[in-house]
Amino acid sequence: MGNQTILKDLFLSGLSDLPALRLPLFLIFLLIYLLTLIWNSLIIVLIATDSHLYVPMYFFLGNLAGLDLCCSSLTIPRMLFDLHSRQRRITLPACLTQVFFFTFCTTSEVFLLAVMSYDRYTAICQPLHYTQIMRWEVCVELVSIVGCLGLTNSLVHTLNTFHLTFCGSDIIESFFCDLPQLLQISCGDIYINVLLLFIFGGSITIVCLALTFLSYVYIFKTVLKIKVEGGRSKVFSTCAPHLTVMSIFYGSVFFNYFQLNESHRFAGNKVVSMFYTVILPILNPLIYSLRNQDIRRASRDGLKKILPNTA
Repeated sequence: MGNQTILKDLFLSGLSDLPALRLPLFLIFLLIYLLTLIWNSLIIVLIATDSHLYVPMYFFLGNLAGLDLCCSSLTIPRMLFDLHSRQRRITLPACLTQVFFFTFCTTSEVFLLAVMSYDRYTAICQPLHYTQIMRWEVCVELVSIVGCLGLTNSLVHTLNTFHLTFCGSDIIESFFCDLPQLLQISCGDIYINVLLLFIFGGSITIVCLALTFLSYVYIFKTVLKIKVEGGRSKVFSTCAPHLTVMSIFYGSVFFNYFQLNESHRFAGNKVVSMFYTVILPILNPLIYSLRNQDIRRASRDGLKKILPNTA
């Protein structure tokens, strides 16, 4: 250790080293990023301006869209820069900053998805008490708690990376700075970091999955009791998007964060990371809006206000 140089700059491996793929990849991910910005921003604007969407479900959906915007903006612009410049160099402080904000976004999204499960449970299983339970002040408090928990988890992991030294390999096997890949190239003792990752990550995952599982157990029990024609399909149409998003998100995050071994050096893990950094942020507005009549109606009304002749 005494004869090794402490690194201050790191390099991202990026998506591909093949020159022929750089321009196509740049154009593809630029298009994805622009569509992500447009669709998620549209969701936020519709929810903020349409009074018919002033309900807890859409309030939480608007916050989810905001987190998706932050998540994609933390990763895709850096990816595009590296594809264009071929430099891929990133300073250690910049890398840790990216780790901090990305951990905050992903942790907050885990908690927010659990809150959205509870919201669906309350709306379907306790409809008569829904407005009393999910009051606006309660919704704001829940979102504030989600942010505080995300901030706490992010601070714990980021602050504990400050004691790490990087003196061997300077290549992060990813297209952005993420905690598991950063720990892989540290030449210091990462036992505490891995322990905290499993304790905090495991606890957060277990609690949120348990809340979600119990919510949907009660939801399905309630749905089976519905005798009204079309009632079950209407309930499932509101729950299916949430279950789809949760399956993709939890699957990819679990694969990335709870397998700290040499397999992280393979390109397959970059594909997994893309699911919750690139693919999911662009899919969320589509998943939640395609079968949602309120969102589609709000979109038509907004379009008619902009283009009156389309009415």
